[in-house]
Amino acid sequence: GLALFVSPQLFHWLQKPLQGVLPQGAHFIVTTPFESYTAYFKIAMVAGILLGSPLIFYFFWSFIRPGLEKKERRGIVPIALACGFLFIGGALFGYFLVFPTGFRFVTGILEGTGIVFYPKMSDYLSFSLRLLLAFGIIFELPLFLLILGKMRLVNVQRLRAGRKYIIVGIFLVAGILTPGPDVLSQVLMALPLLVLFEVGVILVRIFGPKPVLSPADPLPAPR
Repeated sequence: GLALFVSPQLFHWLQKPLQGVLPQGAHFIVTTPFESYTAYFKIAMVAGILLGSPLIFYFFWSFIRPGLEKKERRGIVPIALACGFLFIGGALFGYFLVFPTGFRFVTGILEGTGIVFYPKMSDYLSFSLRLLLAFGIIFELPLFLLILGKMRLVNVQRLRAGRKYIIVGIFLVAGILTPGPDVLSQVLMALPLLVLFEVGVILVRIFGPKPVLSPADPLPAPR
């Protein structure tokens, strides 16, 4: 209920990156009678999930807690907090850095053409929410790698060996996610992903399972 009440203000905040680069006289439009109400309801749903996520996590934690060992109980809370901070950080990164640069490029293409850009409210809302969600999920990369390491699905050697392929994949993902095709937006998206990947490698090296030497393996030479 509260989220629905503040939905207009939330949309005002959400549309700022595009509104700030629109040419003079351009503005958002609606093409159906209930489009604005549907958009505000969608914003309220997303905001409600985000605001209620601590409670959702609490119920989920209460459900799985009896089946966890004491050591696992201590580790899940920091992981959950890190997950939340990384998701929010990814969404804020997209909003404050990638959105303005990408939208400025897209609207700049129309300069001098006589075409006026009137973005549709519902289309922009769906587009921006999907991108913010994608940014938030992608910023979970270090935790994702750590979990894979804990499950022994990856190790530091394998990650280092596949680094060049992962770098190419990161730039491909950056090209898909950025609003505009300009190189600057793609680089702005790719650089933090590269940093997050390296952070994930460090986490796997520190907290991942250590290789167990078999009796046939030589012991490391003393220093």
